[in-house]
Amino acid sequence: MPDQAMPKPVTPTQSQHPVTGDDPSGRPGAGQTEPVTQPAPAQQTSAQQTTGGPITQPEERYFQRFTVKQRWSHAIMLTTFLGLAATGLTILFSSNAWAQRFAALVGGFDAILFLHKLCAVTLTAVFLYHVYDLMVRIFIKKEKGILWGPTSMVPNLKDLKHMIGNFRWFLGLGPKPTAERYAYWEKFDYWAVFWGMVIIGSSGYVMWFGPFFGRFLPGWALNAVQIVHGEEALLAITFIFSIHFVNSHLRPDCFPMDTTVFTGVLTEEEFKQRHLDEYQRLAAEGKLEEKLTVKPQAGFVTFAKVMGFTAVFIGLVLLVLTVRAYFRI
Repeated sequence: MPDQAMPKPVTPTQSQHPVTGDDPSGRPGAGQTEPVTQPAPAQQTSAQQTTGGPITQPEERYFQRFTVKQRWSHAIMLTTFLGLAATGLTILFSSNAWAQRFAALVGGFDAILFLHKLCAVTLTAVFLYHVYDLMVRIFIKKEKGILWGPTSMVPNLKDLKHMIGNFRWFLGLGPKPTAERYAYWEKFDYWAVFWGMVIIGSSGYVMWFGPFFGRFLPGWALNAVQIVHGEEALLAITFIFSIHFVNSHLRPDCFPMDTTVFTGVLTEEEFKQRHLDEYQRLAAEGKLEEKLTVKPQAGFVTFAKVMGFTAVFIGLVLLVLTVRAYFRI
């Protein structure tokens, strides 16, 4: 048989591994091919986009925060409060040029007073219905968590800790604290309504029915009622149109408009960001899925934004007019 040529042995060079023959730089040695690697997830997505393959994105989940009844109550309160503020400031600062022009536009100061009383009666009816609903839920239905607990609007020790933690976060002295269903500033806003209805509402009705209350109240009391009504109303207007609007709509996590109180729902990301303690509590109790709801229609969200921006604009205008009239700028 003819001699067959024997292959010459390959002697690894100094730059090659003596066993694998790989170059230290990562290049394969003689007789070896580069390993085939699977594309990374990002590369796979890119390849799917190139080939037209289906790409599935996880659907955004929505959770219910406010009921229809709560949303309607807030809408009526918002409308009537704006009406009370606009008409009340016109009466309080009736000597200002802007107040006289606004009164003439509406139909005179008699019309302004009529609208003021109409808004007052409507707001009182909503407030009394809310109190009635609370009484039914507490004493008849025996619902738990209204007077105490994580879902209660009654302030507790955790709210104080949350407030202190929030101020520490403002100053860069600690992490941002997490909130339950209601943050401490939301509870403050809620109880401000009760304070306002007792002080502003009662004094307003005493002024409205002055001859009746004058039968058993001294004259100085009627004068004091007039002062209390005006000053407390100014305080409420200033607070709502500055602090409440900032807390509700101008915070970084909801700027420029929080539509939750209009639509009644919020996304899962918003839920975690604003009320993480409630989200984790419901998840631990196995009740998180019960809060799931459908995505609000785009047209309704747009309507909610228009209403919200309109209310904020009117409030800021009234706030500027109040400051100018009060300090005679």
